[in-house]
This record gives sequence, structure tokens and C-alpha cells, in this order.
Amino acid sequence: MDLMTDIAATSMNMHTAALQQDVSIAVTKKAMDTQDLAAQEVQEMLPPQTSIIDTYA
Repeated sequence: MDLMTDIAATSMNMHTAALQQDVSIAVTKKAMDTQDLAAQEVQEMLPPQTSIIDTYA
């Protein structure tokens, strides 16, 4: 391969890696949002806490 082909292949590989990273981050953020929403729903289902638990005793 000549130099121009190597440069083009490297550029394509870098763009592919960047796209994969962007997709991975987007999926991770979506999963975190889903888990946050699930935690909020669980908290709403729990009865209100009326007593304080002493964790230092």
C-alpha cells in the first residue's frame, strides 16, 4: 500500500472508533437514566419513613 491509502485507512479507523465510543456512551447514559427512573419508582412505592434509625448506636 502506498502512503495515501494508509492515511485514508487510518482516518477511517479513527472515525469508526470515535463512532463506537459515542454509541457506547449514549447507551450507557440511557441505561443510567432508566435505572434512575426505576429507583424513583421504587422510592414512590415505599411507605413514608416516620422514624429515624440511629446508625451510631
